[in-house]
Amino acid sequence: MFAVLKTGGKQYRVKSGDMLRVEKLAAEAGETVQFNEILMLGGDSPVVGAPMIDGACVQAEVIDQIKGEKVIHFVKRRRKHGSQRTKGHRQQLTLLRVTDIMGDGADESGVKAAIGAGSVSGAAVVSDGQYAKNKTQQAEMAKRVSEGQAEEKSAKTAKSKAAKSAGGDDLKKLSGVGPALEKKLHEAGVTSFAQIAAWTEADIADMDEKLSFKGRIEREGWIDQAKELTKG
Repeated sequence: MFAVLKTGGKQYRVKSGDMLRVEKLAAEAGETVQFNEILMLGGDSPVVGAPMIDGACVQAEVIDQIKGEKVIHFVKRRRKHGSQRTKGHRQQLTLLRVTDIMGDGADESGVKAAIGAGSVSGAAVVSDGQYAKNKTQQAEMAKRVSEGQAEEKSAKTAKSKAAKSAGGDDLKKLSGVGPALEKKLHEAGVTSFAQIAAWTEADIADMDEKLSFKGRIEREGWIDQAKELTKG
């Protein structure tokens, strides 16, 4: 029986007893770790995940923390720069021995999950239970934000409908005001020409901010138009 597991952004085909080098894990030599991201189980009855196989896992014993072969990185800049640089790098790896391949029961094994060292540097290792709790909290927060936005939108709509039912003026008679802009004015509590005619400089600045059309009120002459329409 063999398995295809995923760790460190790579996939490995393993069977019991295999020696394996993977991206560095947060584990000490002698510890047993468990890989829960299993893409495929092979054997008499192969199983392919979609994308992972629920409950399947691969357990392995940590032999040592090692470094890979030295890789030379050479950069040469031609023409105006006229410089070159040579830099070596040795990737940190974990040497493992595969001890067991399980088709189910991963959640009940009690073995420490294999977590990359880079994902826990400077922070505590998060358990599966805590991870699930955090995901639940995030989902609840997203739901509250969504509900709050829906309530705010509903309140604005109700306010606009109330303004229309109260027998307000047809604000579309003002230059540059269409149905969309009239709706924004209603949501801001403006329903009559008399209100616009009485606007002060502070009111104009406030409405410019709410309508996102800075300078339009003065440019279109809404106040003068409103005064004329009020007289009419």
